[in-house]
Amino acid sequence: MTTSPAPPASTPPAPPVPLAALLARRDLGLRLLAGPGDVPLHWVHTSEMADPYPYLLGGELLMTAGVQLTDPARYVERVVEAGAAALAFGVTPVYDTVPAELVEACARRGLPLLEVPPRTPFTAVARAVWRLMAEARLHELRRVTEAQQSLATAAARPAPVPAVLGALAARLGGRAVLLAPDGTESAAAGREVPPEASRALRELAGVLGPRPGAPASASGESGDLRLAAYALGSGDGPALGVATDRRDPGDHTIAGVAVVLLSLLTAPHRGADAAVRDGALVRLLLGASPAEAAAALDPGPWTVVHARGGDGTPFATADLAASLGTALVEPEPSPAPGKALGKALKEALGEGLGEALGEAGAARVSGAAPASVRLLLPASSPVTARPGWFLGVSAPAGAGDLPAADRQAARALRRAEATRSALVRHRPGGLASLVDPDEAAAHARALLAPLNEPLRETLRAWLSLHGSWDRTAVALDVHRNTVRQRITRCATLLDRDLDDPDVRMELWFALRAP
Repeated sequence: MTTSPAPPASTPPAPPVPLAALLARRDLGLRLLAGPGDVPLHWVHTSEMADPYPYLLGGELLMTAGVQLTDPARYVERVVEAGAAALAFGVTPVYDTVPAELVEACARRGLPLLEVPPRTPFTAVARAVWRLMAEARLHELRRVTEAQQSLATAAARPAPVPAVLGALAARLGGRAVLLAPDGTESAAAGREVPPEASRALRELAGVLGPRPGAPASASGESGDLRLAAYALGSGDGPALGVATDRRDPGDHTIAGVAVVLLSLLTAPHRGADAAVRDGALVRLLLGASPAEAAAALDPGPWTVVHARGGDGTPFATADLAASLGTALVEPEPSPAPGKALGKALKEALGEGLGEALGEAGAARVSGAAPASVRLLLPASSPVTARPGWFLGVSAPAGAGDLPAADRQAARALRRAEATRSALVRHRPGGLASLVDPDEAAAHARALLAPLNEPLRETLRAWLSLHGSWDRTAVALDVHRNTVRQRITRCATLLDRDLDDPDVRMELWFALRAP
C-alpha cells in the first residue's frame, strides 16, 4: 500500500481528455504513429524551441513543426523528462513527412506521436482539446451537483449515518465505511472489498488524528483500488474510509460534503434537541417552508452568519463551526443545476472559451476554492473574526424570522468582502425605524417602480459603498463598467441626480424599506 495526503476538496477541476477522444475527431485527421493511444491530456502547448523542457509543466500535448529539430532522439528524451503526455508533429512547412528518427525515438520511449496533416492548423487541435475538456468538466459538475443533493437528502432521513454512507458509496461506485477510533468498522455501505483493502483503509485512518502534524486526510492504493481516509470533526473521533476503482476529479469534492455531514451526525454529546435542530436546518436547505422548519427549532433568539473563505479543504467548514461553537452549519445552496449547467455550457463553448478554460486551468493548479457557508448560532454566542474568513452577521432573530436574518447576513457578507473587512454586522434601527413601515413601504414602491431587481440590487450596493465603482463591482461580482452602465440607467429611469446627497439618502431609505 502507498499513501499520500489527499488533495483538498474544491470545485472539481477540468478533467483530462483521453487522447483516444482526440484521435476520434475525423475532422482533424490526426494519425497515431507511435506510443499508446489512451494517455490523458491535461492541456495543449505549442513550441518550436530546440529544447522545450524548461517550458513544460507535464501532461501536455506538445505540438511542433520541427523548426529546430536537429537531434530527434535527444528532443524526445527531453520531452519525456518534462512529463509531456504526447507529441503532435505538423507536416509542412518544414517537413513533408514525420522524420523516421522521430517515430523510432517516440516508439522507443513510449511517447505517443501524432501526425498533424497540412490541412489541420494547430489552433484547430487546441480548440478541439479545450472543447472536449469543457464537455468533460460540464459532466463532472453535473455529477457533483447531483451527488451533493443526494447526500443532503440522505442526511435528513431517520437513520442518517447509514443513509449518507450508502449515498456516498453509490455516487462513487465503491465502498464507504465509518471507522471507529480503534479501527473497527461501525457502519459500511457499498460493495465488498478484499480483506487487504480493508486493512489498508484501517492503516490510512490510523495516520489521521488530532496529534500535532497528523494529516486530516490521506490517500493510497491497494491492488487496483484507490483508497482515501478522512478525519471527522476534530480528528479524535471516527474516520471516513472510501475505496473505489478509480479517482475522478470530483470525487474529493463529493467526499468533502459527506465529511461535513458525517462530522455533524457523529459529533459527541449530540442530544435529541441537537438532532432536531440539525434536521431542521437540513430541511430549510432542502426547501421546506420557514414556518415548518422553525417549529423544530428553539424559539431563539438566533444569529445567522454567512461566511466565505477557508483553505479549500473539506474540513475548513467544520473547523469554522467548531471555533464559533455551533454544529448548525451547511454550505450555502448552489445555483439551480439547470442554470449552473447552462451558464457553464455558454462560457465553455461560446465566445469566452479561452477565458473560461483559463479559469478552469487556474482552479486545477491551485486546487482550492473559497467555501461559502452559513451558520446558525444562539444569539448569546459571541461572533468574532476568524483568520482566512469573511463573516457577515445578522441581528438576533426568533426562529420564525430566520429568513429575514438570513438576508441580513448575506448583505453583511457582501459588505465585508467589498471593504475587505474580516467581520461586518447588520446595523438595525436608526432614523428609518421612526417612520411608519407601511407608509415607508408604499413610498418606496412608488419611488423605485421604474427599476427592476438587478438595477435595485446594484443601486443598493453602490450607495452602501459610497459610490465606489470598484468596490461595488467586487461586491456584485461584475465588471466595473457594468456597474457604471447600471447606475447611469438608474439615474435615467428615476430622473434623479445621483450626485445629490439628499437624493442618495432618500433612495437609500427606500431601498431598505420592508
